Amino acid sequence: MKYISTRGGGQPQNFETVLLAGMAPDGGLYVPESWPSVDISALKGKPYSEVAFAVMYPFVGACIPADDFKEMVEQTYARATFRHKDVVPLHHLKDNIYIMELFHGPTIAFKDIALQLLGRLFDYVLKQRKERITIVGATSGDTGSAAIEGCKACEQADMFILHPRGRVSDVQRKQMTTIDAPNVYNIAVDGSFDDCQNMVKAMFADEEFRGAINLSAINSINWARIMAQIVYYYTSALSLGAPDKAISYVVPTGNFGDIFAAYSAQKMGLPIKSLCVASNKNDILTRFFESGTMHIDKSYQTLSPSMDIQISSNFERYLFDLLGRNAERLNSVMNSFKENGTFAVSEEHLQKARAQFTASRADDKTTLALIKEVYNTTDYILDPHTAVGMEGVKTLAKELGADEPVALLATAHPAKFPDAVEDAIGLRPPLPEHLADLFDREEILSELPNDLPSVMDYVRTRTKTMN
Repeated sequence: MKYISTRGGGQPQNFETVLLAGMAPDGGLYVPESWPSVDISALKGKPYSEVAFAVMYPFVGACIPADDFKEMVEQTYARATFRHKDVVPLHHLKDNIYIMELFHGPTIAFKDIALQLLGRLFDYVLKQRKERITIVGATSGDTGSAAIEGCKACEQADMFILHPRGRVSDVQRKQMTTIDAPNVYNIAVDGSFDDCQNMVKAMFADEEFRGAINLSAINSINWARIMAQIVYYYTSALSLGAPDKAISYVVPTGNFGDIFAAYSAQKMGLPIKSLCVASNKNDILTRFFESGTMHIDKSYQTLSPSMDIQISSNFERYLFDLLGRNAERLNSVMNSFKENGTFAVSEEHLQKARAQFTASRADDKTTLALIKEVYNTTDYILDPHTAVGMEGVKTLAKELGADEPVALLATAHPAKFPDAVEDAIGLRPPLPEHLADLFDREEILSELPNDLPSVMDYVRTRTKTMN
């Protein structure tokens, strides 16, 4: 398997290079040169780790011996890390609606599924190469804690996580800032998530800085994360009747990574009927699928902070495909977006996108109402992000037959957002036992201004890659 940049620069790269680089040197994102196929029928009845190996190994190829990769996968998805035997269980909500619970990992959010594996991959490859890296990532809430939890034991890496100060939930912040590890640095930036993400992109674009600290990424721009997220579409589809039945999915998303994994599964042959992008008030993705225009608007602070995003980085991967994998056209579009904060696609491309995706939106008022409605009718508690997705489910479920299942991705445990849940239903969901003492733990973080040179200097003076 070889990987190419969406911007067209350089030569095709292998998995190991893509894993460590994160972003391509030309500023693009890596995508597979071609899509592998998987024998879906052969995976029926297999445990999560076996499905994971079968789905992911074609992307890894000769870079890691099969036995070594299989061992990493088995260690990642063991009961010692994930609290449910199925790793990503399905909960039948009602009628043809199912909840795909992605919150049974250590930080009770979907990012654990990929980042627990990513940490092991980094450690394995870096030890083989006798190299050290500096990981810099931005988080709107969940990525940071999952990345730290997954990579804190990686002896070959220093990790710097940027989050928007005051714009993540208390639980999200404490999960990041209470991990005391010598290679972990938490940075609270006086700005939005997009400010943090733009800083990370700027560091990758600075060739001198990038090379000096051997910079790598853990955000969803890293292909290995998308690869790992593809797996749970296979396991859920198999549970719901694939390959004999096509499944529809509703994905609450801001950065387009989780739903691009679903799109990837579909390109690999998984029978998916419909894919719905669910947005909160920061609805740049929904607006695109309505109008064909992507336009940066004001960034709103909402009850679903992990989706408070106006620049959806992974959308570039889909746009590359939508434009016929024409890197020259993709570059033109992305340059316009960078300079003007907007771009538009042709009517032909819009219709093609609409044939592949539907989209929905839910503001905070609707989010609270949906949490309440679902709890009152089913006793099931949604977190705010999953509730945003319920708006898409209600629309999609009406269009499907009674025997056509729709799965909603529950991206976080409701206890990560207890204030919103309490506002909706009057109950405060407790944290799982392994996090029960979270608010008694001491926090370790640095507060920095929304200033790229200041953040770069902070990283430069602390990473052991340079010292």
